[in-house]
Amino acid sequence: MFGKATLFLILGFSLIFLVLQKNFGGVSNRAVDNYTDYYDGAIAYNLAVSGANIASNQVFLDPTWTAGLSNLSFQGGTINVSVQVLDAFKNIRRINSTGIYNQDTSIVQVTLQPSKFSKFAYYSVYEPSNIWWANGDTVWGPMHTQDYLRSAGHPVFFGKVTTKKGIQYYTSKRYDTPVLNGGYEQGVDLPLPTNGVSNLETVSNSGGHTFTGHDTVYLFFAGDSIRYKYSYKGTTTTQLASSFAPNGVIFADNSVLRVQGTVKGQYTIGASGSYGKGNVYIDNDIIYNTDPQTNPASTDMLGIVAKNNVYVTDNPANRSDVKIDAAIYTETGGFGAENYDSRPYSGTIYLDGGITQYQRQPVGTFNYYGTIATGFNKHYMYDDRLMYSSPPNYPNTGSFEIVSWYEQNSISRQQ
Repeated sequence: MFGKATLFLILGFSLIFLVLQKNFGGVSNRAVDNYTDYYDGAIAYNLAVSGANIASNQVFLDPTWTAGLSNLSFQGGTINVSVQVLDAFKNIRRINSTGIYNQDTSIVQVTLQPSKFSKFAYYSVYEPSNIWWANGDTVWGPMHTQDYLRSAGHPVFFGKVTTKKGIQYYTSKRYDTPVLNGGYEQGVDLPLPTNGVSNLETVSNSGGHTFTGHDTVYLFFAGDSIRYKYSYKGTTTTQLASSFAPNGVIFADNSVLRVQGTVKGQYTIGASGSYGKGNVYIDNDIIYNTDPQTNPASTDMLGIVAKNNVYVTDNPANRSDVKIDAAIYTETGGFGAENYDSRPYSGTIYLDGGITQYQRQPVGTFNYYGTIATGFNKHYMYDDRLMYSSPPNYPNTGSFEIVSWYEQNSISRQQ
């Protein structure tokens, strides 16, 4: 009996070890299969991402590129890329990149749109050596200059700051370091185009409203209406805004444009000309009907585009602060205050939007202690909506930017 029991015990243990060995072998085989699946899927994903990056680079180098890629061999797999034009008018495009490795497929979709200068809270090509960012100056949102950032005291920047040349200090780094809450990067090169104004006039001539043959145009936004006249004491004409400029672009050809009022809807206004023309004067507050700072769902938006300069007028209405809701663009001049060095202290420019300009203009002067003596303090608040939207046909940078990136993995391995 003892011998039989021992034999059964040995057979039992042998059976258990055989089962365990089979299970361990199955686990090992499944681990190998899972690793192979993961490896193949990862390669397919990398191929799709590579295709998306290659195509994005091609679009950045050549904005007209739509050829795509067909059966491009890479890393033992295949890349296929197509480029769709989703909106021809706004030039919005989608890159569809497919990576195939063995029987695994991965898809990446990238949506691109033209990069607008309206995305900057502040941009300049040239910063005159006698104009400094001073104590009390505050800028929200992205900022870039092709020149030096000149700092006197401790101006505050809440968005990322980029410069082509670097930072200069009024006295020393210790006493004049700006507060860079959003980070800083030097050596960024982003030139200003020379055709932003002319392109806007072309759009205005087809579906907008173009003023021609007038030295000066006074433009008043009044909610659903537009009012205009051609001299200070001239007769005012009132029209429904939506029919006055259906595509939202209003342009004064070879003229001076003077503007104020309450904007309801989306518009871009512009002025061209030389020898004193091609300037826009802000005669009083220009504000949105719905303030995006208190209601982010606001759809009101304004672009102010000038061939030369945009000035805050030296008049009684602007002697005690001025409120400007707009993205401002000046192609050969800048944004400044009229008679900045002789007008009395006039409070603060409250700008909700952004400024893009060729040459920075002064809005005031400050004394030895960094306190404003004439003109304005600056309080520039960035309109966050400008990161993904812009006024109608606002000048663009000439390149594209990525607005969405979508990834989809589809494993079709045969079992």
